[in-house]
Amino acid sequence: MESDGTRDARGTQPNAVPRPAAPLEGAGAPPLPPGAPPAPSMPPGAPPKPDGSPFLTWLRTPRPDTPPGIWRYGHRPRPEQEPEQIPSRQLLSGAVIAFLVGWLMWSLLWNGYLGAWWVLPLELFTPESWRQGNDRVGNAILWYSYYAVIALAILLVVGRLGRWGEVWRRYGPRAWRPAAPMAEPPPAPEHDPAEWPQLRQAGAFEAAQRLATEARAGLMRDVDHARISRAWQGVRSGRHSLAAFTGAVLKDGAAACLHPSGERDLPARYARHDLLTGQVRLGTTADDPRNPYHYRGAGLALGPDLLGTSLLAVGPAGSGKTGALVRPLAESLCLHALAGRAAVVVVGAAGSGLGPSESYDVVVRVGHPESEYDLDLYGGTTDPDEAAAILAEALVGDLADPHPGSDSRRSTTVLAQLLGPFRAVHDRFPSVPELRQLLDGAQAPLAALRKGLTDTGHASLLRELDSRERQMSHPGDVGSVLADRIALLDRPAFAPFFDTTGQTRPFSLRALDHPVRVRIDLPQRGHADASRILARLVLAQFTAAVSVREDRSLFACLLLDDASGVVTPESVRGIQRLRSANAGVVLTLRTLDDAPRPLRGPLLGATGCRMALSGLTPWDGQDFAEVWGKEWTETRDVTDRQIIAETPAGKAVHMLRRVITGQAPTARAVTVRQVERERWSASELAHGVPPGHAVLSLTTVQGEHAPPLLVDLRA
Repeated sequence: MESDGTRDARGTQPNAVPRPAAPLEGAGAPPLPPGAPPAPSMPPGAPPKPDGSPFLTWLRTPRPDTPPGIWRYGHRPRPEQEPEQIPSRQLLSGAVIAFLVGWLMWSLLWNGYLGAWWVLPLELFTPESWRQGNDRVGNAILWYSYYAVIALAILLVVGRLGRWGEVWRRYGPRAWRPAAPMAEPPPAPEHDPAEWPQLRQAGAFEAAQRLATEARAGLMRDVDHARISRAWQGVRSGRHSLAAFTGAVLKDGAAACLHPSGERDLPARYARHDLLTGQVRLGTTADDPRNPYHYRGAGLALGPDLLGTSLLAVGPAGSGKTGALVRPLAESLCLHALAGRAAVVVVGAAGSGLGPSESYDVVVRVGHPESEYDLDLYGGTTDPDEAAAILAEALVGDLADPHPGSDSRRSTTVLAQLLGPFRAVHDRFPSVPELRQLLDGAQAPLAALRKGLTDTGHASLLRELDSRERQMSHPGDVGSVLADRIALLDRPAFAPFFDTTGQTRPFSLRALDHPVRVRIDLPQRGHADASRILARLVLAQFTAAVSVREDRSLFACLLLDDASGVVTPESVRGIQRLRSANAGVVLTLRTLDDAPRPLRGPLLGATGCRMALSGLTPWDGQDFAEVWGKEWTETRDVTDRQIIAETPAGKAVHMLRRVITGQAPTARAVTVRQVERERWSASELAHGVPPGHAVLSLTTVQGEHAPPLLVDLRA
């Protein structure tokens, strides 16, 4: 199996970070970790069935096609429009009145008050010998059968007028007891996903039989199914051979094509996941009139098809950004990585609750002396210009105004004038202390660098260094700003980090072309400014790395908990390019004031999914209201005028009407208009979102939209 480590500055890999290989390359490599349960780890809520294990129940549960964001596992679609609901009092009184009218009609007919015309058809079409014969029993049967037909016709008419069917559905015995779950028989083998029909159709009968046997025996997990399905996609696309796939399955069964970590599941699950659809459930769409009817009461879930358009969540501290959003998404993407379908990088403050370390392959604890991994300051690149652009974005990207020729581009030029000559002489990029000395204009390092360039004959790079030295003497040189910013990383707490000499294990985001799980802990306590620089560095490296991946079938996602100070003109442009690279980012902010005012609109426009949590300020709500726009709604202006009866009969009718409807008799005038109103106003977002709720709009990578939905994140 090939080595997939991260290369250091010299292109060698003595202390490289192990990166997961393709699924088939790791087939059958390490065994299950000690203590791992042999039974399949399934999402909660899957009821067992007598004809199979919980895994088979989970696998065979219907997942209908739904609009974006609906939890598809076991979903029962609802109609687009809400059916008209008759008030209970009006429904029951109408049913009783209809029965009384039918009984009165039958009584009048039976007692002859309406004449004998209703038996005329029987007399006209029945032979006289039948009606006047000696067979009294047959004659009685004939007449009473006719009476039953007439009574049944009356019942049908009054039952329809009185809506007896609706009364039965709403108050009948079926409404008294909960609906029993329907026991569905197993599907036919050619349609049973547990029998792996796609493998059988391609001729891999032995592999399909082995997998089906282990599925029925309860030895397969949902992660196993997703991982093997991903490997089969590689066979269909031509990346792997059928013989290699079949051999791995026959050898290891459900444990075939393992993730290089050897893990088949996470140590624990915090949220509900469905790896067959790739969704993670975040909550329930509230039964609120502002939500479309077919969304109300349905589960709300996200997957790579939505995260591929990126997501921005805004809410104050304690509103649920980390616990209700970032952690479930991180857990879901880690499961996808174990299945070989995603690469995930989670960035947050140390101790912010982003999942246990055992759930990740690489944990970088910047500023922690016991951190096993280091962070590559230059993103694993060997190009000085690319390294300068990434580093300039991290150091001074938040100072640049959104116009060409700003400090960011000037800073890139300054850094390139130093990084290029230094790499030509030392075959590596400078460390943080060395770069700080060069930016400060220290004479000894510059003189040594000049001598090295002269000895090696790099005349063009010598001109770059001469230009840098001339700019140092000019007022307004951005080198001093860069030196001040890099000094934030040149602290004793960070001394063991950002090493470029090959003495540590640096992690580079170039590893995202493999299904790797990464968590980066930032030292926000006592180093808030340095943490913001590192967050911008990771985001810049992520947007640069995913755009040059060879295999874009692997979904890559960056989860950035607390993106304060990270939103820059370049980062917004980078987010806009992620959708075409099968990648996305999730950003959380306490308030939109943490982003520069000129960038708030572009940021909301660059992200396809937007979430406003409870506790939002009216100013933030105004920005969300503008990006969500307006819609045409039908409004009705109703004017009621009470009718006063003057005659005793009229008063009696009015009294009867009051008893039936519960309201005084009125004459109603209705005016219907079409008006354009905001989907959610700033005031509603600031004061109308209950605690534990959020308003979320969604966009898929295919361009489907879901309107802003009120979601209960606790259900």
